[in-house]
Amino acid sequence: MTVENHPAALAETGEDLSRGDLEDEDTGSGSAAVKPWDPKKIRITTNNFTLREVADQINEGDIDLAPDFQRDFVWKQRQRTRLVESILLGIPLPAFYFNQDIDGTYQVVDGVQRLSTVRLFMSDGHVLKVEDLEYLKDLKDHTYSQMDPAMTRRFRTTQIVVHVIEPQTPDEIKYDIFGRVNTLGSPLSAQEIRHAMSKKRSRDFLYGLVHLSSFDDATERNFWRLSPDGLGTFVRDSKRMADRELALRFCAFSSFSDTEYRQYPNLDAFLVEFTRRIDGRSDTGNAISDEQLEVLRQRFDRAMVNARDVLGKAAFRRWSLKEGRRGPINRAVFESHAVALADYPLEQLLPRAEDIVTAFRKAFDDDNYKRAVTVGTGDPVSIGVRLNRTREILAEILG
Repeated sequence: MTVENHPAALAETGEDLSRGDLEDEDTGSGSAAVKPWDPKKIRITTNNFTLREVADQINEGDIDLAPDFQRDFVWKQRQRTRLVESILLGIPLPAFYFNQDIDGTYQVVDGVQRLSTVRLFMSDGHVLKVEDLEYLKDLKDHTYSQMDPAMTRRFRTTQIVVHVIEPQTPDEIKYDIFGRVNTLGSPLSAQEIRHAMSKKRSRDFLYGLVHLSSFDDATERNFWRLSPDGLGTFVRDSKRMADRELALRFCAFSSFSDTEYRQYPNLDAFLVEFTRRIDGRSDTGNAISDEQLEVLRQRFDRAMVNARDVLGKAAFRRWSLKEGRRGPINRAVFESHAVALADYPLEQLLPRAEDIVTAFRKAFDDDNYKRAVTVGTGDPVSIGVRLNRTREILAEILG
């Protein structure tokens, strides 16, 4: 990374490039009709597990903690110690939410940090520091195996309450349920829910896309933030996995079909199903092969390179020719720009870069296009308008 391209240098331009902000989005379809749940399809059971049972299932792979889920909210030493102390004091833990897959395995949707702490402590990976203990001061500098037998028995036999959403429950209903779940007071974002319901293949794929240097450059490292040490270093900040949502939406809309899209009740259901196709778990669509994933990766990389070198500061933002100040990154504009740019090699675009920037910015003066990226962005008509408009612009300019 060169000095002039470092996030700290970019911040000196006066633009707030490191906050990771995205423009608020209205994903509604514009229709007043709401498809109600069928209560008969909802399958939620409540089970009790001991911490030893949970730790064993995590180690055996039956419970998936999705290790990079909510990675921006990883607990610190003090939080972990307080949780351990609370368990040893007999204080009941809040209920957990698990998603059960058809193969019987679980994904933890609510309670990742708590179970990660339990697993770490029971494997002697966490030491209780005296300054973090409020009552059990005698346990200072103890690991799990160093506690006396009565204490370890109390810890491992502690029971937790787990609400399990069973595999018979349709994905769209699961998604809605998880959207209502608060994680220690912080509602789960849409992409966090999709991530929790996904498997390693899709997680790794999206992780790889958003860690491409071309994505960093095209978004002006909009998903970086100043590190807590205040020393000027920057670390990744997913902003509730907003970066991965952009990558997922690019892939899902790269081969957009209006007919196919209308099979799903909303945008979220469509993205959940595309994620399942990557994971090879779709009941309705074909699994996406390794070769197809590689094509998507190449297209995404090319789109990001083109956005950086052709659109520059106009990439992925609402910024009409009449406005002096550009807006934050807009998800719908990201789709519109990126999907169109992925169709061309950079050498074909660069000679007409100025015309392309002007035309893309002028598009926001068209009321139909402007609505398509701001209001009811999940509506199939809006999706078609914004994806087709930028492709039409490039076709007209490039002949």
